Amino acid sequence: MAAEMVNPRSDSTSGSGEGAEGVTDGEPFDPAFALHRGGKMAVQATVPVRDRDDLSLAYTPGVAKVCSAIAEQPELVHDYTWKSQVVAVVTDGSAVLGLGDIGPEASLPVMEGKAILFKQFGGVDAVPIALDCRDVDEIVETVARFAPSFGGVNLEDISAPRCFEIERKLQERVDIPIFHDDQHGTAVVTLAALRNAAKLTNRALGQLRAVISGAGAAGVAIARILTEAGIGDVAVCDRKGVVSPDREDLTDVKRELAGFTNKAGLTGSLEAALDGADVFIGVSGGTVPQDAVAKMAPDAFIFAMANPNPEIHPDVAHQYASVVATGRSDFPNQINNVLAFPGIFAGALQVRASRITEGMKLAAAEALAAVVADELSADKVIPSPFDERVAPAVTAAVAAAARAEGVARR
Repeated sequence: MAAEMVNPRSDSTSGSGEGAEGVTDGEPFDPAFALHRGGKMAVQATVPVRDRDDLSLAYTPGVAKVCSAIAEQPELVHDYTWKSQVVAVVTDGSAVLGLGDIGPEASLPVMEGKAILFKQFGGVDAVPIALDCRDVDEIVETVARFAPSFGGVNLEDISAPRCFEIERKLQERVDIPIFHDDQHGTAVVTLAALRNAAKLTNRALGQLRAVISGAGAAGVAIARILTEAGIGDVAVCDRKGVVSPDREDLTDVKRELAGFTNKAGLTGSLEAALDGADVFIGVSGGTVPQDAVAKMAPDAFIFAMANPNPEIHPDVAHQYASVVATGRSDFPNQINNVLAFPGIFAGALQVRASRITEGMKLAAAEALAAVVADELSADKVIPSPFDERVAPAVTAAVAAAARAEGVARR
């Protein structure tokens, strides 16, 4: 299977008044609709079927020999099918990009795009799968049943807190890696950028106090990986303020979060928590008042990653911070998940890992940071997604970590 770009058709295929550009006739040309017409992927055979001999090998009777061998030795499925090279990209369409709950059909263009990024940046084939169900156990059961066809599953754009339970339950059911990219991909890239920002300013992670705006999938995962990496302290804020043990409105996930964050015992608002903080990490949207930003510690780091509107606009952030990052491609230091997930899966598939561990994520972050460690500047604490060194470095680090942690099977 190959994730290929498909040229948009030039003919009008709809009787509803839509032209070749995928918009109503008479409307200005829109390149996004033109690019997406017909989808962005195709299936491509990797072996020829030119004559009877080819057919007899690719299908019956030749295929029967391979099937019988796999039946006797199930591990051979990795060698004689696509299983060890392909990932399922699974969503229910409940939390898509900045669009929210748009449903499975509307999520497909994003899942196709994700599959293309897997191929382009990691050499990993991927299949987009949009599920028409929202129940946690139904999703787990569905994915577990088709898991034998894949070497890993990338969960995508599933709303919190269901995403945490789906990932946990699914990993308990299957022995292939389950990875919720909205959580862990974001966390890996954030940690890599923060490591380099600290290095640039001659500080260690252990000296930093961070405040995260957003206690959803990304916020929880970032807090966890920063804690694993040795951050000095990190407080997470939701709409009601700092997530702390004294609050009586916490979900199970937030209660667990309160147990390993906020050593300083902060309470109250996000703005209050920012007073004297070294790091702001935004994964929530909204706007942080400038007077709160002004109270951060000198040489602060501001990673305002909401799209399309960062929580703190870079023009404001640069007045107070030594390093500024966003989730946007039109500003320096883009925190982009594509820097992480292709290499992470490529490394896991390479060694037939049964899961992706915290150690593998930390190794990915360290490798990603190291790519530009000798080129650091305030505008370059993270590589470009188009830096060809990224995927090989992350892949090798993740494969080595999987072996070290005993989850590799070759």
